[in-house]
Amino acid sequence: MLVLEEAVKCLLCHTNAITETELIPLLTSTNRILAAPLLAMVDQPPFPRSPLDGYAVRGQDTEGAGKDFPKRLKVIGTVYAGEVFTGTVREKEAVRITTGAPIPEGADTVIRQEDTDYGREEVKIYRGSPPYENYCCQGEDYRKGDILLESGMRMDGIGIALAASLGKELIEVYRKPKVAVISTGDELIQPGASLPPGKIYDANRHLISGRLMDFGLMPFASLHGRDDVQGMAEMIYKFLGEADLIVTTGGVSVGEKDIMHQVLSLLPAEKLFWRVEVKPGTPTLAAVLGNTLLICLSGNPFAAAANFELLVRPVLGKMTRDKRLEVKRCRAVMENDFIKPKGTRRFLRGYTEDGKVWVSAGNHASGTLMAMVGSNCLIEISKEQAGAGKGDEVWVYLR
Repeated sequence: MLVLEEAVKCLLCHTNAITETELIPLLTSTNRILAAPLLAMVDQPPFPRSPLDGYAVRGQDTEGAGKDFPKRLKVIGTVYAGEVFTGTVREKEAVRITTGAPIPEGADTVIRQEDTDYGREEVKIYRGSPPYENYCCQGEDYRKGDILLESGMRMDGIGIALAASLGKELIEVYRKPKVAVISTGDELIQPGASLPPGKIYDANRHLISGRLMDFGLMPFASLHGRDDVQGMAEMIYKFLGEADLIVTTGGVSVGEKDIMHQVLSLLPAEKLFWRVEVKPGTPTLAAVLGNTLLICLSGNPFAAAANFELLVRPVLGKMTRDKRLEVKRCRAVMENDFIKPKGTRRFLRGYTEDGKVWVSAGNHASGTLMAMVGSNCLIEISKEQAGAGKGDEVWVYLR
């Protein structure tokens, strides 16, 4: 039996970060991990531009302007955003200009139109502006050759905007891991079917698949397998070389229907460990099959949910390079009590906020789902503790 940290270390030693890349449309790149730095191919802006609507002028021509002593300048043209003024602004001349338009040659500042009489042939300037006061320089945002986003960064709305400002249509990202999810058990019926006596609906397959989708990882496959050793071995075998990771639930304990140990014996598998010193989910099984990692979780819903966070999530984090998937923990103060006999390192469903944590209401048996509703963390109770009381400080693992 391994302690949790040893189990995580073992899994990560057999996990490779995905190196294959793909080019995808810019607008589909949200939450994807960049596989190459985003380099500026041009200056931004590519020309000096106006930050406001007004008049492009020479700053020295407006010196001393005031309401009672306006400066009068000849208006020699107009330039709008998307256009270029081909002339040159000379002494005591002005060009009407809109926000974003290129500042004409010769001009070095822009007078706000609110500080003028809005003249069309001649404009009165009521407030002076020194050179470059209202002036966006070429390359003000970034310069050609600058690294705008490093490789390994996660794309978001700002990253998409930066890439768009470079004219990028396609973005090179690491491919997503291919994760196959398999629930086991003759007792399971799929949602949508009628429920015969003695059967239950398959929540675990949807729990693991749904959690993957929370992180933008659509399952490569999501299947249910019966308690048939040969059939399960064949189901897993067909994913070898295709899936990066296979996650199963159920069949990992010591009962007659706990078939996963026998399944491994039929596969070209190297068993990494069986049993982790945590509750719930102690009988977790892990193996490698070539380049595919296999993690077999307990069939109890909360045990599967907890060990997905504690064991599977770090693996996905290394595969994807996505820092959101790194397990994050912090200290928090208990706001209610949870008392249990000591002896096993235990994880509870909880809700944490502002340095406080509450044990979720409801039944905390490993086979129950309802106490997970609204939970945003796991509360750790060490094996030396007989639970935790209000006011105790504990570690919480954030979901």
